[in-house]
Amino acid sequence: MRGIVTGRKAFGKIILAAALVGGISACKKADNVASGVTEEALAGADTASGNWLTHGGTHDEQRFAKLEQVNAETVGDLGLAWSAEFDTNRGQEATPIVVDGVLYTTTAWSKVFAFDAKTGKQLWVYDPKVPGEKGFNACCDVVNRGVAVYDGKVFSGTIDGRLIALDAGTGKEVWSTVTVDQSKPYTITGAPRVVKGKVLIGNGGAEYGVRGYVSAYDAGSGDLAWRFYTVPPGPGAPADGAASDDIIEKMRATWEGDWSEFGGGGTVWDAIVYDQEFDQVLIGVGNGAPWNHKIRSNGKGDNLFVSSVVALDAETGKYKWHYQGTPGETWDFTQTQPIILADLKIEGVDRKVMMQAPKNGFFYVIDRKDGKLISAKNFVPQTWTTGVDMATGRPIETPNARFENGPFLAFPSALGAHNWHPMAYSPKTNLVYLPAQEVPFAYVDDAKFKARDGGWNIGMDFLANGAPEDKAGFKAVRAMLKGQLIAWDPVAQKEAWRVQYDGPWNGGVLATAGNLVFQGNAKGEFAAFSADKGEKLWSFDAGTGIIAAPVSYSIDGEQYVAIMAGYGGAYPLSSGFVDNPRPMPNGRLLVFKLGGKAPYKIEPIENAPFTIVEDSFTDEQVTAGLSAYEGNCGVCHSGGAIGSGVLPDLRRSAYLSDKDAWRQVVLGGSLKDNGMASFAKYLKPEDAEAIRAFVADRAKKGAAAEK
Repeated sequence: MRGIVTGRKAFGKIILAAALVGGISACKKADNVASGVTEEALAGADTASGNWLTHGGTHDEQRFAKLEQVNAETVGDLGLAWSAEFDTNRGQEATPIVVDGVLYTTTAWSKVFAFDAKTGKQLWVYDPKVPGEKGFNACCDVVNRGVAVYDGKVFSGTIDGRLIALDAGTGKEVWSTVTVDQSKPYTITGAPRVVKGKVLIGNGGAEYGVRGYVSAYDAGSGDLAWRFYTVPPGPGAPADGAASDDIIEKMRATWEGDWSEFGGGGTVWDAIVYDQEFDQVLIGVGNGAPWNHKIRSNGKGDNLFVSSVVALDAETGKYKWHYQGTPGETWDFTQTQPIILADLKIEGVDRKVMMQAPKNGFFYVIDRKDGKLISAKNFVPQTWTTGVDMATGRPIETPNARFENGPFLAFPSALGAHNWHPMAYSPKTNLVYLPAQEVPFAYVDDAKFKARDGGWNIGMDFLANGAPEDKAGFKAVRAMLKGQLIAWDPVAQKEAWRVQYDGPWNGGVLATAGNLVFQGNAKGEFAAFSADKGEKLWSFDAGTGIIAAPVSYSIDGEQYVAIMAGYGGAYPLSSGFVDNPRPMPNGRLLVFKLGGKAPYKIEPIENAPFTIVEDSFTDEQVTAGLSAYEGNCGVCHSGGAIGSGVLPDLRRSAYLSDKDAWRQVVLGGSLKDNGMASFAKYLKPEDAEAIRAFVADRAKKGAAAEK
């Protein structure tokens, strides 16, 4: 039951007076400043120029702005220069791109915007018109992490698997290509990268049973240049005619049974980094499908290239080397988290390294030349391992970590010690600034597992992780959930300082030459810390949670700091452990400068009352409804039917009191255009009614607790 109402509203204030023409709302024609973004410009990108040309600032993706006007001494005078409100309350994860005074960004539902980066005037908006029901395929919200800009074009991916090139001056579509089999539950939420005249894009959908790959398309025409599959074709299946063909047999030797039933997973949904010095592309590869290794591969084999970093030749896409952080992964330990490239002096030797802190809780330093592991240390507490065997590069697993003998409570968990939220590196302090978190998960085999075509196939019993009904139990579990901003020394492999939060899912990070680190958090605070000591120097109340990463740019001698604000993503949708949830306001783009005095206020949105259902339900219905809810609805409407504020709290839904209306939504797809697809493929009428019984029971208990 993915989103009875999704916040995918009609266009709001930001495009109030615009006329829609072919999906484009053009306030005025913008100069196509992006025509100057060439291969040479990207190769020499320098954040000191005042631009932010690529996803991570430069190809190294250090997210370090070499601007110093806003610094530890002046940051106290930082104020809002301008803001823009978007038309959706879904999660905002994009990193803006700024080219010579024009800011490009994306929002939820894969929309693309261009603004005058100095004044905030909207230049154009492009709506790819993603069918609302495609939101069903998005495991972790209908988010988008941004665009790439090159040769006068803006490139973006869409939830339904398209890669689109827009004219950077007008927002008009230049070309569009479908990058996935749209009959399968693939999605795109990641930002493209441009490498040597090609646009690189991956995809998501491993939980639903797809096979991952990364593709390169000609930036001018949209024609496919090469593709690399991260999971081999099934036993006996022919080669793909892809760049990965040369390595198929090596991959197959690490799998068991017929993994093709579920695709195998291994989606490349975020990290794609160009290493200029070795002319290679480094990709981070996701989890296996299903999560449960026993089901996916009979509990045998390392399952290449699941949960790995893979280096590919940038020109051809051919395999060069790999490092697998979690062989035979069974915990949803993706290795798609951001990758940073740097030169470090380690034991007196200059090393060209990549650094990554994936879900499994290790901070890896890896030689980019050959993939050799240099060091790996845990940056959060771990229960699944005691460390890494440096002779083999493999984790040393603890007893029952693979839950062979009953449940296993794991730290970290499927939500990760570090998820997609970007980290940053400062060459001035030689520290990495890492948004980390501690979120446990009880791994239990699903004894009743049955494959579901196009649905979640993870092989775990989600009931073991539901939110407790009693206040004391809820409070106890909530206290276990923590978040940190950690300053990590990658050479010494130890923490330098930390900022402690009382909850997870906080924002990405920006470091600057002004001895500053910027980060937003789940509570809605956007703050600046001293990069050397971690002292909080400034903050701003955004009025809504922040999960995206900031950027900094300059225009006419003034430095700006920009951040996308809007809470969402996997944790708030699925966890059921959000404090005092209220309906989320629409997302914002916030831009700051010294002396900025733009007005800003967000009025809190109050919850609707709990819906009290007069119909009678049996205890058996409520119990059956709990199981059906957690297996179908909880991943989006949160565990225990405790709404997070991003999607509606079903306990307060007007549909809850009307059996027929509820059935039309759940089975009939009456709200599919809003993101709530029909579940008739997976649920019978009695299942839908049982879910209503469970939610009604939770509504009654919620109302009683408020008295």
